[in-house]
Amino acid sequence: MESFSDFISQSHSVTLAVLALLSLYFILINWVFFYRLFTINSWIERETLSLEQLLMGAENVTTNAYLYKFISSSSKISREIFDLGMFSATKESTKGLSYLSVVASTSPFIGLFGTVVSILDTFDDIGGAGGMNMIAAGVSDALIATAGGIFVAIFAYTFHQVLKRRAYELNGLIRMQRDAVLARKAEEA
Repeated sequence: MESFSDFISQSHSVTLAVLALLSLYFILINWVFFYRLFTINSWIERETLSLEQLLMGAENVTTNAYLYKFISSSSKISREIFDLGMFSATKESTKGLSYLSVVASTSPFIGLFGTVVSILDTFDDIGGAGGMNMIAAGVSDALIATAGGIFVAIFAYTFHQVLKRRAYELNGLIRMQRDAVLARKAEEA
């Protein structure tokens, strides 16, 4: 088994650049995921509390609720104001999802590119020395880039799905608040 320093010294520079890029991708998707997850989870807690208050008989959403700033900025509560709030909440809650989607779809191809370049380099080296051991070692090292790309893609896709589901739950809570307030206003009229 070769050491990490042997792998670095024997690998093609493109393969190393691909692995560095995939490492950066991995760090960034983790940062995006955990930052957005904590943000959305705290937001869900606030919206759940506001919905509970509405269900207990409150006239309006709480001051911590996302829809409050839209209601307070208008002299008349209307469906259009709430729709504006819903669109804004959807936009805010899905930030970062497109980045995770792009990483999930491109990282396997980036890894494959590194593998192909490394295999080409291995075949180029075979012309001089030759032998099956050299081919096996070269292909084995080359496949690390593909494995890295798939590894990053799995996490990016999983993180995307988790955040998408949490954003859906959040928007559902906001929609329920909107419906509760509009139903109260309709009863009063």
